[in-house]
Amino acid sequence: MNIDFTGKTAIVTGAAHGFGRAVSVAFAERGADVWAVDIVPDELEETRRLCDAAAGRCHARTVDITQPEAVNALAEDAAQASGRVDILVNNAGGVLGQVGKPLEDVAPDEWNAIFAVNVSGAFYLCQAVAPAMKAARYGRIVNISSGAGLTISLTGIQAYAAAKAALVSLTRQLGHELGAWNITVNCIAPGFVRSNANTERQWESYGVEGQRALVGNIALKRLGSPADIANGVLFFASDHATWITGQTLAIDGGK
Repeated sequence: MNIDFTGKTAIVTGAAHGFGRAVSVAFAERGADVWAVDIVPDELEETRRLCDAAAGRCHARTVDITQPEAVNALAEDAAQASGRVDILVNNAGGVLGQVGKPLEDVAPDEWNAIFAVNVSGAFYLCQAVAPAMKAARYGRIVNISSGAGLTISLTGIQAYAAAKAALVSLTRQLGHELGAWNITVNCIAPGFVRSNANTERQWESYGVEGQRALVGNIALKRLGSPADIANGVLFFASDHATWITGQTLAIDGGK
């Protein structure tokens, strides 16, 4: 399956490491003009360097996606510089360093912070790119949810499970709303992947027996990699998925 994005512009959030970095580099390798977005400038610069090393084009942009004004400025700059925005990958999210605790001990700020980055940020970005995509009658939006959005979260963090489920629902709703303009909206629900500092801490917390049990519950009996998630994103963004929208694909090794 030959996938090429020459002439296409892609915005990828959460691009400083993990899934976002793998997605950014994969797009750059295939000819896209990539706008890599995060709030961690040093790691984001490394993503830009890797994209450049892959002979791709990458603009590293530090943006807090929970701020609508900053998101709108990003979309405007990307559209002006590249002529249009064809692809949006809403990957930014995570648990923000939080750990699981009893329901009654969760502070409102903790709940709201996770929803802000995992759901509201994705919504603001979809809002920002939709007008230009409608005008072009073309667009590909890919949201990164989690297996936690389809079942329960291994982290035990209530807000994370609820936010990732909300992203699945938002995908269905926007897929229906935007389809008339040839804009597809799809979602990836990754299983557990050791992709960043938070997942490394989570992995270590399980201990040897817990790690063995987690892998044993996967049909393929191994953990995946950020590249596995990037491959799913590439498919949804490609011309091979032109009649697919509103869908969520679990990439988890089989559960």
